[in-house]
Amino acid sequence: MADQSQRQHSRISTRSFLHKLQVHSPNSTQLIGFMTLVISGGILLLLTGLTLTVTVLGLIFFTPLILISSPIWVPAGTIIFLIISGFLSFLGFGIGAVAVISWLYRYFRGFHPPGSDRVDYARSRIADTASQVKDYARDQYGEYWHGKAKDAAPGA
Repeated sequence: MADQSQRQHSRISTRSFLHKLQVHSPNSTQLIGFMTLVISGGILLLLTGLTLTVTVLGLIFFTPLILISSPIWVPAGTIIFLIISGFLSFLGFGIGAVAVISWLYRYFRGFHPPGSDRVDYARSRIADTASQVKDYARDQYGEYWHGKAKDAAPGA
């Protein structure tokens, strides 16, 4: 009797385990996505190992050649680097200059390029500040400078 109840209990626990497993099992879309992830990861891991191996073997085989011919390659590489960096700098500054000249042309022709409103605002602020400084100087120091001018030129 105890044996029969034990079998029935194990059958129920097995069924409940299988039922839980079925409920939590992934659907086909999730399974395909997981398999794609595993396969892609494996391929990338293989390619990483292959790249590392080829790099190390290349360094082992070509290091003596590089060391023997370095008196030729170092000056040549330096000269080539300087020429290329100078050329690219020249191109960059040239493109920048063309952009600035184009912007200034459009600004002075009245086409209102991007940022022209900020330039107009800054110009008006500078003009207002200069006018205020001039008025302040005239109010504060006008008579002082007028007297100094008479001292410098008594006949005037």
